[in-house]
Amino acid sequence: MPTTARNFKNTVYGHLARVGKALSTGSRLELLDLLAQAPKTVAELAEGASLSVPNTSQHLRTLREVGLVTSERDGNHVIYRLAGPDVADFVSSMQQLATRRLADLEAAERSFFADSGEEVSADKLREWMRGGAVELVDVRPREEFDAGHIDGAVSVPIDELEGRVEELPRDRNIVVYCRGPYCTYAARGVELLQQKGFEALRLREGYPDWRARGYANEDQGKEHR
Repeated sequence: MPTTARNFKNTVYGHLARVGKALSTGSRLELLDLLAQAPKTVAELAEGASLSVPNTSQHLRTLREVGLVTSERDGNHVIYRLAGPDVADFVSSMQQLATRRLADLEAAERSFFADSGEEVSADKLREWMRGGAVELVDVRPREEFDAGHIDGAVSVPIDELEGRVEELPRDRNIVVYCRGPYCTYAARGVELLQQKGFEALRLREGYPDWRARGYANEDQGKEHR
């Protein structure tokens, strides 16, 4: 029996709605945000999103059913990763759209980061980096830096920053970045550096947003300082 135009539309929009339904909880969106940094085990994701392991596994199954994540077993662990860079790009685009269109979200960001000092956009940072006038510090966990980072950045995980501040130059601006616009590591890093007398700013975007713009990045990491 030939498919009518209405039946066809009902079918395709129904499939699109499956993706929307899979993204309908904040916890699943946060899990995708974490996986945009690097592949992770269920336990690592549970810790990062402050969820129980069983609850995390259930969310991941839902995301896998609509093709947003994949999994593979490595010994006693199951490793999850995004199904492709297009998933990270989609999450980044959705965050940007929501910030532009949802006043409550924009207000929440503005309120939380009000005391985090000046921030810099990815486009402005790129200009500064061309002139060599900035030191770029990645404060994400080291394994996320190894999986990919902005070209020229140095890895100083947030928990190590206070003990390593003297490794950083005092004759140029320091820009601190982390996972994305809702990651709080960079704000903590800027506050600590300013207390130590550094000129520090926060990159509003994170590594996935930088990569989505097609800017220079290193996908396999580099030797740490």
